[in-house]
Amino acid sequence: MQESRQHFSSRLGLLLSVLGIAVGTGNIWRFPRIAAQNGGDLGAGAFLLVWVVFLFLWSVPLIVAEYALGQKGRMGVIGTFARVGGRSMAWLGAFVALVSTAIMCYYAVVTGWCLYYAGGLLLRPLPSSTEAAQQFWDGFQGSLWPVVFQALALGLAVAVIWTGVRAIERANRFLIPSLLVILLVALVRALTLEGAFEGVRYLFTPQWSDLARPRLWLEALTQNAWDTGAGWGLILTYAAYMRREHGVVQNAFLTGVGNNTVSLLAALTIFGTVFAVLGAELSRAEVLEVMRTSGPASTGLTFIWLPQLFAKMPMGRVLAVLFFVGLTFAAFSSLIAMVELSTRVLMDLGVRRSRALVGVGVVAWLLGLPSALNLTVFGNQDFVWGVALMLSGAFVALAVMRYGPARLRAETIAVNAWDWQLGRGWDVLMRWVVPLEAVVLLGWWLYQAGVVYAPERWYDPFVPYSVMTCLVQWGVALVACYLLNDWLVRRMQLPIPVQTEE
Repeated sequence: MQESRQHFSSRLGLLLSVLGIAVGTGNIWRFPRIAAQNGGDLGAGAFLLVWVVFLFLWSVPLIVAEYALGQKGRMGVIGTFARVGGRSMAWLGAFVALVSTAIMCYYAVVTGWCLYYAGGLLLRPLPSSTEAAQQFWDGFQGSLWPVVFQALALGLAVAVIWTGVRAIERANRFLIPSLLVILLVALVRALTLEGAFEGVRYLFTPQWSDLARPRLWLEALTQNAWDTGAGWGLILTYAAYMRREHGVVQNAFLTGVGNNTVSLLAALTIFGTVFAVLGAELSRAEVLEVMRTSGPASTGLTFIWLPQLFAKMPMGRVLAVLFFVGLTFAAFSSLIAMVELSTRVLMDLGVRRSRALVGVGVVAWLLGLPSALNLTVFGNQDFVWGVALMLSGAFVALAVMRYGPARLRAETIAVNAWDWQLGRGWDVLMRWVVPLEAVVLLGWWLYQAGVVYAPERWYDPFVPYSVMTCLVQWGVALVACYLLNDWLVRRMQLPIPVQTEE
């Protein structure tokens, strides 16, 4: 009960902590590559435009919902779903929590990679060629270092948040400002390179004909779904610790816009660096091909190309180390939120915080071992549970629908006169638009799996990117959560009335 009474000490601490959720490797690692892949011959400005549109049609509405649900439920994801939606919805909250927990298991591996590279590039010469960069990566992956650094990342996350929400707040008060300073330093250095503004120009130049490509819209929506943390249940978990006077709507907009600003800073840095270093010796098409190449488990641009590009510029080592330190901070701030989500769920079920944290850390390390040891397993888990986030977003919308968007808005969103007020537009977004987007996205990625990734063996659950590997793993998780529904409600010992919309 003492833990449940903890709160963020200030609105700034809350915002920095939630930004720690939103800002992760999806901003720095994934976004520049996706922008390049969806840009035309003239530029990627059309993709940026659609990406911003979906910020306000997917991410911000869901972030508002998670803030409001967290304030209303004052518990972790499962308890909040049960309190708000009724006893029969506890299993849907369990699935949302399970998806974020599954992501945590392999996300700790990524955090370990970032830690290793930040230290490794500080202690040894930067790779001067693609072959050298590949050898550095292969040597790392062929050793036990990924397992060691996975354990280190989880151990640090557990230690940092041991005492509760105030520790989370203190950590993010350091991590997020430090990350922003690092990104700004890296950006200034990148933009002083000759030819860097060719990359900037490409990033912001719209090729309007690209708007006719359905894939661009789907990729822009996907990027928003993956890099803001909306619908993961993480913001809901932190919102359980926020004070009512901190408000909802302004915080949600600041979270979404702040997240996308970091993505743009990272893209400017990487586009500027790649165009400046490679532009003198390669054509624009060849430069873009480098940026679009994903490599094993989508590691090509970040872990193969960027280290050798930094080696070709003045002060390259400093910039390389800063870049990977910043990437580590981004990954770590998201990882501690995932650990806190799982811990809070166990606490709601009656487990003491210290035991819950140790248990989460040990289980996450064990379940993440296959991903640490095998990139194919890592890629499979990233695909399966990354796509499952679409289901999570739909379930969050369903919880809002079950309680009633207008009712939730009146009871938790409209209570602060100083905060921005939402109208019925948010109700429409949560009732119709967000669920439709989730269905379209889910269908898109399953279509990709069946037609592009594994067209000949789409029915084989052991093929890493097949339709069936998703359906089987999701099916097992959904059935298990459904069967545990009544047990979960009893363990929480809450008299939870079923809520229906008036």
